Amino acid sequence: MATRNLNGRLLEIVDELVDQGLTLEQARQEFERQFITASLRSHDWNFCRSARSLGVHRNTLRNKLSSLGLTETSARAKRAPRR
Repeated sequence: MATRNLNGRLLEIVDELVDQGLTLEQARQEFERQFITASLRSHDWNFCRSARSLGVHRNTLRNKLSSLGLTETSARAKRAPRR
């Protein structure tokens, strides 16, 4: 049931992106940017844990951030202050 709901939501998003004229490359880059950012946020911006959950080496994650125009510095700047 959850898979059907996810597929339906994804189909709506894909249809919207196609209607807006995004290329496959633009859509892929935005998906990766959002997915990686969400992973980093859920792991409190810990690159090692996030990379492990994504199934990539931490250096691969850092390289991917760079290729998507995200920097480690900008990612750390978004982190909530420690208590």
